Amino acid sequence: MNTTAANTAATRAELVIDGRRLSYLEFGGTGRPIVALHGHLSEGASFAHLAQVLGPDWRLIAPDQRGHGESDRAADYSREGYLADIEALLDDLGLDRVVLLGHSLGAINAYQFAARHPERVTALVNVEGAASLGLEGPNPFAFLLNQPYQAPTREALLAGLGPAAPYFADRLRENADGTWRLPFHPQDMYRSEDLVHGDHWEDWTATHCPALLIHGTKGIIPAEQIRAMVEHRPGTAPVELDADHLIPTTAPDAFAAAVKAFLATI
Repeated sequence: MNTTAANTAATRAELVIDGRRLSYLEFGGTGRPIVALHGHLSEGASFAHLAQVLGPDWRLIAPDQRGHGESDRAADYSREGYLADIEALLDDLGLDRVVLLGHSLGAINAYQFAARHPERVTALVNVEGAASLGLEGPNPFAFLLNQPYQAPTREALLAGLGPAAPYFADRLRENADGTWRLPFHPQDMYRSEDLVHGDHWEDWTATHCPALLIHGTKGIIPAEQIRAMVEHRPGTAPVELDADHLIPTTAPDAFAAAVKAFLATI
């Protein structure tokens, strides 16, 4: 494991899985461990505010999932691949049992990991992670296929991104040769989105540990599915926030407060 200081709030570390780097942030804290899994197009740093609110009572660890942020691109973005990364991270850190929190893609990864390794998950926090996703309709990331991955300069990359530029401007990466790139590859994300689609009800209902289901008033999970997810999984507490799908970043205070209140009960 290789570690370097990322900023005053966190330490960046990495492990190598089959020659591929998986990078993660350690936000400190001396309490119980909570592993936070971001959604598509995001990265572990999106949980910095949550880590600050949870303070020393919780040790928050936030990986950049495969193909995101500082982690290397992967050969595949299958369900099995994402879940194997979580297991490798827990093993590398020597963590037998953790709270798993996830947003969107990360939420599905979290409850699917729990379904396969229930002995390693003490509680779940599902933020906008549907039990049934994308069974009809096109891939919503089709727009990414027209986006550039890298450019000779930061300015050129921002210009190439067009209307999408404001969403990623503060997260662009400079390569060793001075060129600039996105913190993900557009084609990787399109494939990953395709592979996360499906009927995951069996995985969602497979575990019985305490669970918090956070959803936004303008989120992506239909109201009837939210009701069914709570009804069919005992021990699940729903919380609705006045927010869109990107709850951790667009409603950070309400999100952190809901998570903190839930963690106080377990």
